[in-house]
Amino acid sequence: MAVSARRFLAPPVLGLLLLLIGSGRAADYMLDVRDGLGREFDGIGGLSGGGATSRLLVNYPEPYRTQILDYLFKPNFGASLHILKVEIGGDAQSTDGTEPSHMHYEDDENYFRGYEWWLMKEAKKRNPNITLIGLPWAFPGWIGRGEAWPYDFPDITAYYVVSWIIGAKQYHDLDIDYVGIWNERSFDSKYIKVLRQTLDKVGLMNVGIIAADGFWEIAAEMIVDPYLNEAIQIIGAHYPGTHTVEEALKTGKKLWSSEDYSTFNDEVGGGCWARILNQNYVNGNMTSTISWNLVASYYEELPFGRDGLMTAKEPWSGHYVVESPIWITAHTTQFTQPGWHYLRTVGHLEKGGSYVALTDGQGNLTIIIETMSHNHSKCIRPPLPDFTVSPQNATFYVKGPFSKLSTLQVWYSKLDFKHANRTLFRQLAPLKLTGGAFSLELDVDEIYTVTTVTTGQKGFYPEPPKSQPFPSRYQDDFNVRNPLFSEAPNFADQSGVYEYFTNTSDPGEHVFTLRQVVTQRPVTWVLDADQTISVIGSYSWTNMTVTCDIYIETPETGGVFVAGRVDRGGSPTRGAKGLFFWVFADGTYSVTVDLMRKIVLKKGLAGVRAHEWHTLTLHIYGHFASGLLNGYPLWKDVFTVGSRNGWAAIGTSSFELAQFDNFSVEAS
Repeated sequence: MAVSARRFLAPPVLGLLLLLIGSGRAADYMLDVRDGLGREFDGIGGLSGGGATSRLLVNYPEPYRTQILDYLFKPNFGASLHILKVEIGGDAQSTDGTEPSHMHYEDDENYFRGYEWWLMKEAKKRNPNITLIGLPWAFPGWIGRGEAWPYDFPDITAYYVVSWIIGAKQYHDLDIDYVGIWNERSFDSKYIKVLRQTLDKVGLMNVGIIAADGFWEIAAEMIVDPYLNEAIQIIGAHYPGTHTVEEALKTGKKLWSSEDYSTFNDEVGGGCWARILNQNYVNGNMTSTISWNLVASYYEELPFGRDGLMTAKEPWSGHYVVESPIWITAHTTQFTQPGWHYLRTVGHLEKGGSYVALTDGQGNLTIIIETMSHNHSKCIRPPLPDFTVSPQNATFYVKGPFSKLSTLQVWYSKLDFKHANRTLFRQLAPLKLTGGAFSLELDVDEIYTVTTVTTGQKGFYPEPPKSQPFPSRYQDDFNVRNPLFSEAPNFADQSGVYEYFTNTSDPGEHVFTLRQVVTQRPVTWVLDADQTISVIGSYSWTNMTVTCDIYIETPETGGVFVAGRVDRGGSPTRGAKGLFFWVFADGTYSVTVDLMRKIVLKKGLAGVRAHEWHTLTLHIYGHFASGLLNGYPLWKDVFTVGSRNGWAAIGTSSFELAQFDNFSVEAS
């Protein structure tokens, strides 16, 4: 077939050279609907949770918080996400922290805890058509009547999850579209059927079930169990490496990569995300891909630091960074919508890379072409060996209802680690088709969107404030509260849940406090600590003075601590080291190197009792530390061992009620 006249999309103003040397002949690619359409496109999304990955976002001052949300959700502006998936908080560590449950206890319901409600409303405000998904990572301890397995009493677990869906509507006017089972844990067919029956019974027939948010194994059981197959609307797999399995295809169900990406949001991460978005469909027939995580809004030294589509981890300064994955996402989301269909004529490029094409059935056509070289089969660091991708010529022929197109809009990105030639989501001159064809000179690590859609936009806000370290002097008396949230700013709970509390029976100075509220070990997702802990501040802190008023609520066995140089969060938090100053309701105190209290540096009598307020002060200076109780020295000149830097922290010796007030830290 003769090759039509070509226009090479490499305008001099971009500094892009035509790759005429070594690029060889042009490969031909046909785009047609003659044999029918492919699968229905369900959208691109981000995941807040799994866990506490949006923790710092809620503390951002305006206008920066609004700007960040616009880059994520506002249509035709930034990432323009079609889907928001959130964690149904379970009071337990689920990667970078804990998220509070709407039911800490069986007789307790509160649908204003945490920030996921707020985030869903903000997403919906920007995009009323956004798809909302909830998924549990952990469960409060009463689920399963204290057993360690939530499937043992499926009716109780289903009641708990369905209550969250009903609460979303009743208290926040949020319609949840899909709900999952238990993140990356083995599925239980009976529970899935009970959940489906419970949803239907309360009139939530339109809420679909995604299962099993792990691997593809559930598909084999769905094939032989028609009732299970009927109960599930979406088969969701995590980090499928762009491939599915035969059994999943045989079910006839929609296939999603319901969690993917999970890599550092630099150029490799952006390239990884670009390839995933195309090749999850080309290789695996997956019609939706959801990024873990939505926004890296947690302390970077926690696990998987900066593994978000963008970074917003400094509410104290207002600084944030719009990373390359935002604009890679825009190449798809700004020019397609859920309900469009893939063309069957999609595939790989001859010299590496891939292309997909989608149509709305009303004459619109969007083609996304990527030539990314960096290979992450699961998009988790460290990277696997790079793909072989070479510069190449490509000619695309648009056939059938698209053959009369004369002009297409073009958006272009070029990733480059050195940033010397980096271009992110730039609109090029419209492309004129000749004889229903257009050609491109494709370099390595590029992405093109060629489309009939004219509404694309690279959203822009003035540069946010410059990055600043966490303030070296910080205090919070917990009296000034944001009513939208139950957590105090900048505290990142790593085990247990710390919530604002009002002492209505206490007329004294400690009316407004911060309280640890989880009293039963949750049904965990990872190996949680036996103690509770919330960290705050800068991981680089070495010398510090931490002061906090404390109130033990559990007689005889209760205990609390203040700490500095805490070197670990996430999982396993139980391995955290630092310097911990403990006081207990039996009147004793101890100084330990670790959260688990295995290495004791000093211990003795303090005279502290439950139901009394006391002030603890921990002073760490170089190789030595001292502790004060109610302003008087209790111990001093303890030689410090273990970690040399880390966060400040507060916590309890077990899952128990305890209160904290007038927290302050001075650090360097």
